[in-house]
Amino acid sequence: MDDALIISDLHLGSLNCQAKQLGRFLEAMPGRARRLVLNGDVFDSRDFRRLKRHHWHVLSELRRMSDHVDVVWLRGNHDGQADQVSCLLGLEVADEAWVESAGKRLLCLHGDVFDSWISNRPWVTHLGDCVYHAFQWIDNSHRVARWLKRRCKSYLRNSEVVKRRALEYMSHRGADLVTCGHTHAAEVSGRYSNSGCWTEAGACTYLAVRDGEVRLEQWG
Repeated sequence: MDDALIISDLHLGSLNCQAKQLGRFLEAMPGRARRLVLNGDVFDSRDFRRLKRHHWHVLSELRRMSDHVDVVWLRGNHDGQADQVSCLLGLEVADEAWVESAGKRLLCLHGDVFDSWISNRPWVTHLGDCVYHAFQWIDNSHRVARWLKRRCKSYLRNSEVVKRRALEYMSHRGADLVTCGHTHAAEVSGRYSNSGCWTEAGACTYLAVRDGEVRLEQWG
């Protein structure tokens, strides 16, 4: 059994959320890990009218799991007032979480705090989100929307900045390892890891923690 499974950037409510795969992943989780960390951006926006049947199924699975598994929800920049919803799901909400495995301490946080583009240009970020959602409606395959997301993250060197600042913060906090979400770029590199997202076509990614090591896994 793994010490923890970590997923992030589910973006429930978005048209390209892989909710069916996510539901099957959660259904298969009992007995696989002692803890589940939702590392930010569980929701895509505060408009719950966007949630479809499969999205509600994911929330039901999380509510059911919380009775038997330690589930912690870390705030992401898309989650809004997570505290208002967390009580309905029976989940704890926090900004950071620690996972201990074989004597090593893994620090988990979403990573948006390391993204200066979001904090310095909120109106540009909002405009980008609107364009991103518009292309999800226009193109049913969501290929264009996914391409725009990847190009934007790459152009801003978002992944590299988050990784560098996360490692600096990890040392300050006295952690052995650090993991983030936010960038949608799945990675395990040295002491840094990123759980990727559940909005890409094909296999979705998550992290598994066991024996002091973090593994990048795929589902679907």
